[in-house]
Amino acid sequence: MPETVNKATLNIKGMSCAACAARIEKGLAKMAGVRQANVNLATEKASIAYDPKEVTVLEIVQKIRDLGYDVLADRVELGLKNMTCAACAARIEKVLSRTPGVLKATVNFAAETASVEYLSGVTDVKNLIKVIQNIGYDAYEKTEMDRDRERQEREREIRALSRLVVISAILTAPLLLSMIFMALGWHPGILANPWFQLALATPVQFGIGYRYYRGAYHNLKNGTANMDVLVALGTSAAYFYSLYNVFTVPMEEIHHHLYFEGAAVIITLITLGKYLEAIAKGRTSEAIRKLMGLQAKTARVIRDGQELEIPVEQVEIGDIVIVRPGEKIPVDGVIVEGYSSVDESMLTGESVPVEKKVGDEVVGATINKTGTFKFKATKVGKDTVLAQIVKLVEEAQGSKAPIQKLADRISGVFVPSVIAVALITFAVWRIIYGDFTEGLINAVAVLVIACPCALGLATPTSVMVGTGKGAEYGVLIKGGEHLERAHRITAIVLDKTGTITKGNPEVTDIIALGNLQKEEILWFAAVAERNSEHPLGEAIVNRAKEEGLELTDPESFEAIPGHGIHARIKNREVYLGNRRLMQVINVPVERAEDFLENLESEGKTAMMIAVDGNLEGIVAVADTVKESSREVIEELKKMGIEVWMITGDNERTARAIARQVGIENVLAEVLPEHKAKELEKLKEQGKITAMVGDGINDAPALAAADVGIAIGTGTDVAIEAADITLMSGDLKGIVTAIKLSRATMRNIKQNLFWAFIYNTLGIPFAALGYLSPAIAGAAMAFSSVSVVSNALRLRRFKP
Repeated sequence: MPETVNKATLNIKGMSCAACAARIEKGLAKMAGVRQANVNLATEKASIAYDPKEVTVLEIVQKIRDLGYDVLADRVELGLKNMTCAACAARIEKVLSRTPGVLKATVNFAAETASVEYLSGVTDVKNLIKVIQNIGYDAYEKTEMDRDRERQEREREIRALSRLVVISAILTAPLLLSMIFMALGWHPGILANPWFQLALATPVQFGIGYRYYRGAYHNLKNGTANMDVLVALGTSAAYFYSLYNVFTVPMEEIHHHLYFEGAAVIITLITLGKYLEAIAKGRTSEAIRKLMGLQAKTARVIRDGQELEIPVEQVEIGDIVIVRPGEKIPVDGVIVEGYSSVDESMLTGESVPVEKKVGDEVVGATINKTGTFKFKATKVGKDTVLAQIVKLVEEAQGSKAPIQKLADRISGVFVPSVIAVALITFAVWRIIYGDFTEGLINAVAVLVIACPCALGLATPTSVMVGTGKGAEYGVLIKGGEHLERAHRITAIVLDKTGTITKGNPEVTDIIALGNLQKEEILWFAAVAERNSEHPLGEAIVNRAKEEGLELTDPESFEAIPGHGIHARIKNREVYLGNRRLMQVINVPVERAEDFLENLESEGKTAMMIAVDGNLEGIVAVADTVKESSREVIEELKKMGIEVWMITGDNERTARAIARQVGIENVLAEVLPEHKAKELEKLKEQGKITAMVGDGINDAPALAAADVGIAIGTGTDVAIEAADITLMSGDLKGIVTAIKLSRATMRNIKQNLFWAFIYNTLGIPFAALGYLSPAIAGAAMAFSSVSVVSNALRLRRFKP
């Protein structure tokens, strides 16, 4: 038999020279099943020929990652149609995950979306859609324009289900009345006529019930089973048994052998349940609609000297935009003329307007309050902060929380297990009790009461509402797993600068210790720090400018992380930094010690300056503590969370700041690259850790923590290292995030409890004959509605 050889082209990231390319080629060539591997450094692509029977693309990707490089994957969001329960979602996820070229697939039943990471050199979006269509569902690629389409699609579905419910109810009502009249001992007249009942039940069974037959057919054809299979099996058994009796049982005895009303009531109630579920599911994505509704529809721009009002989609980068009081700012940009105060509450959750002047950034969808100003558009369309927030929230809503894994595993085997229980029920009643009719009716009740939908909806609906609610309060949670993990946090580590403090330090003291005057010390320090991006350096430069000193550029500059800086100025060697730096360059600091101790005990950061190997002075800088820091730290302690402060400052300064805000646990003199190690130590003690920092210097520590929380600036949403981003610099967002996580997890556990308890109790009751098929159908219909309704209670969350 000829060998099958597939080809794959992968985009490689992280190669720096030809040796990297050779290393990857060599590593891949050693893999069983890889026939040929060519890596091109210039195009950063690897072309691989392989035998799919021996090796998968996923294994090849893993090998490249093990070698220390990465493979760039594309990501697509697909909208899904025709799913009826969690088993459908599990089926689609399974098939997508097995598709060659797919690295990861997550299907969200509640949001009706599939998020797929795939390799464009192996597969494409068209193929992914085809794979889904082949198993009886439909899919389309979601784009920016699809939000309206989705809303219209959902409204169309709700209208269609509403029509079906009304028609089904009209046809089912006489059948139900006939059963009630007979139970009361009244003669139902024509309502009891078997041919009349057949005429009413048939359109319900095959017209209204067509959607369940179609779903069952596609599932059974692919060797799986879902809710549709249960409904089709159960109602068909009742319908065809009744039909058989119409032709075989004498007219005077037939009333006790017809179960048309059972089949019709089941279909009507389950369709009603689907209708209510569709309405409720629409409400779970309300947060996205709210965010989208914030966007301005038009913008006033100046082109060719004329003021034009154009749709916001037509604004281009570089356009000068005019905003008047009370108007929404259409896109992101920088003010070039005028000043105003801007309400940024949609972004940060802060209600106090922010003053804006020339040079300040403004963000689209925020509201201009007082003045008129002009700004230059810097980000438009999908690059604006609002678009980034919407994208982040959508991705979070499409993700899965780890707690869902159990429900997914159960959903996968649920339907076959229920069919087995129904067959056993029928067999026991038929063989042991000799009652064919009772056995059939109880088996039907077992089939229709079992509800995998409630299990499938329990987690994603709560995650959707929870992440959406977070966005309303300026807390952006990247996914369900982070939302879940946050409720288990036992220790929170706060970076000092910019997190506990405002991050706007000011020079407080300049002390001369050598031959230089205070002004000369400030000049040398400011010139040395001129190219530094550190907040302490900026404080020194600002003070020098305030005093009117003329600053030149240093001849050379070097930042020494955790120590300070080294610069060459007018052929003189200048070192500015802490004790560690002075120790490294062998400059004695004994005569500075008393000054250092006093400054540090006041919570100031003291830096020593050495010029040409001589200690010349001390520059002290202090950062003010944020107003909310102490209150938030107290709140976190009340919630049972240990609070730690981490800083590169020396122990004395760190302790002084910690005392101001009520922190007992201090990690001082920690170099930036060692922050992650300190987090690991806390984790080794069994603590579930969260790290809160600015997301730039603290990236390794944010990644090392169980939950990384970045303090956003209000304009930078995509802080990659963080799991949760607080849009405002206010620490209250930490408390909001943890409380929201706890409320969401409580909600999910309630949902899962009801879903499990419902099925655990419902199935045995039905098997023992305590529930009629009609009541079982009603219970099934409303179980999923109750789960979604419970999730919607989260919309009332307040921190």
